[in-house]
Amino acid sequence: MPRFANSVTDLRSSEIRDLMSLATAPDMISFAGGMPGNELFPLETIDRIYQSLTEKEKQIALQYGPTTGLPSLLESLSDYLEKKGLPVKSNRLMITTGSLQAIYILAKAFIDPGDPVLVETPGFIGALSAFRSCQANLISVPLNGDGMDIEQLKRRLETTLPAPKFLYYTPNFHNPAGIIYSRKVKQEMTNLLKGREIPVIEDDAYSELYFYEEDIQEMQLMKAADPEGIDVCYTGSFSKILGPGLRLGWMLVPDGIYRKCELIKQSIDACSPSISQMIADKFIRREEIYDYTANIRKEYKKRGLAMIGALEAFLPAYVTFEKPRGGFYTWLRLPEGSDSTAVLKRAIEKGVVFVTGKTFDPDGVKNDFMRVSFCNTDEETIRRGVPLIAEAIQEVCGP
Repeated sequence: MPRFANSVTDLRSSEIRDLMSLATAPDMISFAGGMPGNELFPLETIDRIYQSLTEKEKQIALQYGPTTGLPSLLESLSDYLEKKGLPVKSNRLMITTGSLQAIYILAKAFIDPGDPVLVETPGFIGALSAFRSCQANLISVPLNGDGMDIEQLKRRLETTLPAPKFLYYTPNFHNPAGIIYSRKVKQEMTNLLKGREIPVIEDDAYSELYFYEEDIQEMQLMKAADPEGIDVCYTGSFSKILGPGLRLGWMLVPDGIYRKCELIKQSIDACSPSISQMIADKFIRREEIYDYTANIRKEYKKRGLAMIGALEAFLPAYVTFEKPRGGFYTWLRLPEGSDSTAVLKRAIEKGVVFVTGKTFDPDGVKNDFMRVSFCNTDEETIRRGVPLIAEAIQEVCGP
C-alpha cells in the first residue's frame, strides 16, 4: 500500500467534477458546470489574432516565458486593471495558470499545517480544496444576502487562536451564492481587520459579468479602496472573459508577498502558457475585450432572466432563491434539513443535473441548498429544465 502524504488525506473529489460525466450525456440538461457557453467564445477574434502574429511573435508564443508573465501582457493587463480603479503601480502583477493557481500559490505562501484560515460558507470549492491541500483549518463564516455575517466574522476573529493566516472571500456574483457584497459589509470587514495583520484574498473572477450598470458602484473592490494596514491580494481570471481553456489568471499583490509567490510559482510550473498570454495581450491591446464582455453580458443577462422567470413560475413556495444580477449562478434554499442529494437523484432520472449544497460547505455537511447554473444553457433549455427540477424537489420535499 503506498504511503500518501498527510496533505492529501483530507482531499475529496469535487461533486462538480464527478457530475461532469453525466452533464456531457447528449440528452442531459446540465445546470451543473460553472463554465461559459461554448457558442459564446470569440472564435473569429482569436483566429484573427493568431493569424496576425508575426513570425517572431509566434516563436515567443511557443517558447518558455518569464515566471511572472510575458512583459507585453503584464503591460496591457496593468492598463486594463488601472481602468478598473486598481492600484497597480503600488503593487506587483503576476500572470498565473488560471486564477485557481493564484489562490493556491497564496495558500502555499501563508499556510502551515493546522493554520486557521477564514472562509465563507458556502464557498468556492476550488479555493476550499486548495486550502485543504495545504492542511489548513477552515474557519467558516456564514453569508447573508449582502456578504459575510459581520457579527459572526467578529466572533471568529476574537476567538480563533492562533490568529487566522488570511481571510478569503468572493465579492462579486459569488460562487455559489450569486450575491454581491455590499459596500457597507466590505467597509465593516475592513474595519474589523485593521491592525490584525491578517491578509485578505479577494477572488474576483466574475465582476465583468454584471447585468445592471447601477450595480457597478456597489461592486467596488477592497483592493481598489486600498485600505491602509491590510495586505489585499487580488486575484482575477481570463476564464470568464475570454476562455477557460487558455488557463490564464493573475494576482495583484504587495511586493513582499509577490516575491514569495514568484518562488512558489517557479517550483510549480515555471511559467504560464506563452501562447495563451500572447493571445490575451492582443485581445486587450486591440480593445476586443470591451466589445466581447459587453456582448456576453447581454447574453448572460437573457439567460439569468430566463432562469428567474422559470424558477418563479415552477418552484414550490417553500423554495427561495437569490435572483442573479450577474455572474453564472442561482442559489436555491430548500426547507431546512432537506437533502439536495436526494433531489439530485430524482432530477437525474428526469434528465437534468445541478450541484448539491454540501459541495460548497467547508464542513461538507449542510445540504439543504442547490446551485443551479444558467451560464452554458440557452433560454429555451432553461425553460425546459427548470420544471423538471421543480418536480424533483416536490417529489422529495413535498408538494
